Amino acid sequence: MSSHVSVKMCGLRTVADIAAAAAAGAVYVGFVFFPKSPRNVSIAEAAALALEVPVGIMKVALVVNPDDAFLDDLLDHVAIDMIQLHGGESPERVAEVRARFGLPVMKAIGVAGPEDLAKIDVYSAVADQLLIDAKPPKDGELPGGNGLTFDWRLLADRKYWTKPWMLAGGLTPENVGEAVRLTGARQVDLSSALERAPGVKDAAKMADFGAAVARIG
Repeated sequence: MSSHVSVKMCGLRTVADIAAAAAAGAVYVGFVFFPKSPRNVSIAEAAALALEVPVGIMKVALVVNPDDAFLDDLLDHVAIDMIQLHGGESPERVAEVRARFGLPVMKAIGVAGPEDLAKIDVYSAVADQLLIDAKPPKDGELPGGNGLTFDWRLLADRKYWTKPWMLAGGLTPENVGEAVRLTGARQVDLSSALERAPGVKDAAKMADFGAAVARIG
C-alpha cells in the first residue's frame, strides 16, 4: 500500500472482513451502529470484531445522532479509537462528544453543491477529522454508504483546510485515482463499493481497491 493515500474500509461485519481489509492495506476500519443500515452491527458483535483488528489499524465507530447513554454503552464494551458522527450533529454536539468521551471525533459532511462547503470550515473548528461524503438523497434512509459521488472539482484547491479529511462517496478502483487528483485527498473512505450484496463484503474487491490506491503513487 502506498503511504501517499490512506484507506478507510467501513461497514465491516465479520472476522473475514477485517482480515481482508488488513491484507488490502486499510489504515482504518469502520463499524456501523445504525439499525437501518445493512452494515449495522450490535455492540456485542463489534466488541468481538474489534479484538481481531491488527495493532496499528484504527477502529472507527460510525454513529448517527447518538445520545450519551448509547456512547457510554458502546465505549464501555468496544475498544474504539475514533468516533465518526454521521448524522445531523451540530458543531456544539461534536465538541461535547469530543470533550466527554476523550476520543478523536470525525464529523461527516454531505456535499452536493458549493452551498455545502461552508460547513467544512465550521466543523473544522470542533472535529479532529472530517469526512467529506456525497449528500444522501432527500428521501434516503441512509446518511452514507449509498455509493453516490459528487462533483469532486468542488474540493479542488482547498488545501488550506485546517484538519485532516477523508473523501467518500462512490469511490471505486477505476475512479479513485481521478478523485485523488482532482481533490488532493490523502485519505479515502468506502463501504458499498467493497460489497457483492448490501452489507456483504467481497475480499477480492477489497484487494482490488487497495491495489488501485497503491498505484496512485
